[in-house]
Amino acid sequence: MDAKKPFDSDRVISIRINDAEFNTYFVGFDINDKGENKYRWNDLVNTLQKVILEFAFGYNPSINSTDATEKLCDAAKSVYKIKEFEEVKKLYKNGDHIADDDTEKEYLRRGEFGELILHLLLRDYHETIPLISKIYFKDSNGVTVHGFDAVHIQPKNKSLWLGESKLYIDGKKGIKALIRDIKSHIRRDYLHDEFTLISKKLKNLDNIPKKEYWIDLINKKNKLADTLKSVTIPLLCVYTSANFSNFDKESEEFFKAYDSEVKGLKKYFDEHNDHPMKTKLNIILLLFPVKCKNELVNRMHKKLAHLQGIENES
Repeated sequence: MDAKKPFDSDRVISIRINDAEFNTYFVGFDINDKGENKYRWNDLVNTLQKVILEFAFGYNPSINSTDATEKLCDAAKSVYKIKEFEEVKKLYKNGDHIADDDTEKEYLRRGEFGELILHLLLRDYHETIPLISKIYFKDSNGVTVHGFDAVHIQPKNKSLWLGESKLYIDGKKGIKALIRDIKSHIRRDYLHDEFTLISKKLKNLDNIPKKEYWIDLINKKNKLADTLKSVTIPLLCVYTSANFSNFDKESEEFFKAYDSEVKGLKKYFDEHNDHPMKTKLNIILLLFPVKCKNELVNRMHKKLAHLQGIENES
């Protein structure tokens, strides 16, 4: 029997393709009170809500359920102390969004919850533990000071997971952006700077299993070629797929269209990934098509706004 997932997400999020270098996920349909088949928006957002506390404050298996509500409220508030999340909240509240080709607002994509979704998928489907929390990487101005969207560890395989995430309307454009990210981030100087920052933060933490092992793994005196053997790079693209508007149930026709779409995007990634070290990198492409990327972001910001008011409502 499989171990229980930390966030119990398999009741809502299904994994369709589960290969060593390629995973795909989806949320399906359920009936509403009128007997109509509808996309499971509420279930998806409620599942992502469960991740907020750990995403914000880090791995802590000892959190007591009696004070979890208060801590969840604090976590929701703390997320908006990160500049990008606060700015994106205002953007969506005013009926705007970030277009795929908007380079001026590219820095704001951190506030669109891609990192939160990546955190969930790594925890529930890859048995990772977050090494350092999102908030712990924030400077005094509310700016996130490290480059990767996820810094996790997988104790079972003793591997470090350095993840990137994108939320786009167009899946191909999201994949292009991921390729740009790994070309700029998976470089000797960038990785050494990142590892130095992570090591400094780790020394002040007590809840990471075998902490000294991870500090030693990313020691800048190590050969980069040796370190990369213990590094996995998950690349997540969440994007809008017309399949969830063209179909209203998980039929054979739905899965045929779904499989064709995601396999086409994987082929596109393979053909365009020209990283000079790609044969030495352990990359896993994660694709998560949704009904509407903009609606997902908007619903998540509304959910966090509600969570911030929990204490006042209770």
